[in-house]
Amino acid sequence: MNQLTGKVAIVTGASKGIGAGIAKHLAAAGASVVVNYASSKQGAEKVVSEITAAGGKAIAVQGDVSKQSDINRLFEESKSAFGKLDILVNNAGIYQFSPLEGITDEHFHAQFNLNVLGLLLTSQKAVEYFGENGGNIINVSSVVAFSPMPGASVYSATKAAVDAITQSLSQELGPKGIRVNSLNPGMVETEGTHATGIIESDLKEAIIARTPLGRIGQPDDIGKAAVFLASDASGWVNGQVLAAAGGWR
Repeated sequence: MNQLTGKVAIVTGASKGIGAGIAKHLAAAGASVVVNYASSKQGAEKVVSEITAAGGKAIAVQGDVSKQSDINRLFEESKSAFGKLDILVNNAGIYQFSPLEGITDEHFHAQFNLNVLGLLLTSQKAVEYFGENGGNIINVSSVVAFSPMPGASVYSATKAAVDAITQSLSQELGPKGIRVNSLNPGMVETEGTHATGIIESDLKEAIIARTPLGRIGQPDDIGKAAVFLASDASGWVNGQVLAAAGGWR
């Protein structure tokens, strides 16, 4: 189904994992997709090649979305390529875990600068680029926003902030025809969760035990939910938090 034919989407942090899954599903639904990446050019180009091989449209654009100058360039190059913007998926983010005694200024600011400030600045810029028919912002949050885990106080705080921002901006931007919603995954099997050892850890098994559907998520699970939020099927959905976690809370 081509629910997004004619739409243009920017997906931040889309060179791998959840972002890549979202980018590929938006493209499969008909959108032209800008695959943003901070450092993994190879990964972003792989996502673009997979999209184009399947008959979709996509480009890769480098940019660290915690930096205003990079954000400006990302949006300029996106408009140059596709002429407009309809959908912004704020997916770029990092997670770092630490017990209370290990928290430092660097640990705090690295996560808040990207996960929160970067999301605000990209949303601000998207509003400038959305057309007269409004637009659609999807903020990728996490179930830790409302179900924090030990050792993840700063990361959980960034995602709780994302959900608060979603609800605030949905009210602020709604009169402009701009919908804003949060998409909150549970644990998802990605390159990152493999690299950090989470997939091989007891934590994974503990989460599966708490998940009614009996497994952890895959990027495809999140991509499908993103298409719903990006499409007219959710046209009356605004300011909401959609948990995509198999029932885990």
